[in-house]
Amino acid sequence: MKRLVLILVTSFCLSSIYGQHLDINDPALLALVDEESPVIKVSDGYQFTEGPVWNNEEQSLLFSDIPANTIYKVHPTGEISAFRNPSQNANGLTFDKAGNLLIAEHSGRKISSLSPEGNYSTIVDNYNGVALNSPNDVIIDSKGAIYFTDPPYGRPKNATDTLGFNGVYRFFNGKTQLITDDLYRPNGLALSPDERTLYVANSGQPKLFMKYPVSNSGKVGKGKVFYNASLLKGEGNPDGIKVDQQGNIFATGPGGVLVFSPDAKLLGTIKFPETPANLTFGGADMKTLYVTARTGLYSIRLK
Repeated sequence: MKRLVLILVTSFCLSSIYGQHLDINDPALLALVDEESPVIKVSDGYQFTEGPVWNNEEQSLLFSDIPANTIYKVHPTGEISAFRNPSQNANGLTFDKAGNLLIAEHSGRKISSLSPEGNYSTIVDNYNGVALNSPNDVIIDSKGAIYFTDPPYGRPKNATDTLGFNGVYRFFNGKTQLITDDLYRPNGLALSPDERTLYVANSGQPKLFMKYPVSNSGKVGKGKVFYNASLLKGEGNPDGIKVDQQGNIFATGPGGVLVFSPDAKLLGTIKFPETPANLTFGGADMKTLYVTARTGLYSIRLK
C-alpha cells in the first residue's frame, strides 16, 4: 500500500519532511523558492513515477507509474487511488481547455484523449503512415495545438515499423508537423508564457535544453541550445520542464530540479531524496511544485 501523508498547505496529506535542499547559484532563486521551504514526500512505493499534472477544477493531481501501467490520482482528501489501469504505460499527461486528459502512451505508441466522462480516443499514432516510437511527454497551447516528443524508450524491442529517428512534433487541425528529428532523446517540453518559445529537453549526451522560436501562425523555427547541462554534477538527465508565469524555467536534470531565468541563467537547484523525472505546479494557489522522482512523489512550496 502506498504511504499517504497530510499536506495542510494544499489540502493534500503529507508524510515525511526533509531538511532544506537548495543549491543557490544566484540570490534571485530566493525570490522563487523560500530557503525554509521543506521538500515533502507525498507518497512512495512506486516503480517509476512520471508525468504529474494538476487538475485545478477538482483540486487533484494525476501522475503516471510507467512500469506499473497505471495513472494514479491524488484526491483533495489525500487518498491515492488508481485512476486508469491499464494505462498503456502512460508517461506525460496534460489537460486541454475542455478538461480532456491528453496521454502520452509508451506501449500504446500514441497520444490519446480521455474525456471527463471517460470516453477514450486516439489523437495521433503515426507520422506519414509509420507508427510512432513511444510518445513521452505532451503539452497543448491556447489554440489547441498539441506538442509532443517521441523517443524510443517504450517502443517494443521487436518492433519492425520504426521511423528511424526520434522526433518532436506539433499536431494541429489533424495534421502532424515534424519540428525536429536531430535530438538524441527528446523528452520533456514546455512553452513560454507568450507561447513564442518551445523548450525541449534532450536526455543522454549531450545533456541539452533546447529552445525553438514559434511564430504567431504556429510555425516552429530552428532550435538553439538554451542550456548545456552536460557538465553539471549529480544524477539525472534533462527531462521534465515547466515554465512559471514570469517565464522562469523549472526543469529536472543533473542534481535535481534546475531553476533557470528566461535568459538561461542557472539560478540554482532544488535537490530531492530521489532523482527527479518530471514536475508540475499545483495547489489551490498554484504555488506548490509537485515532483515525480523514481519511487516517490514529492512537493515543495514556492513563493
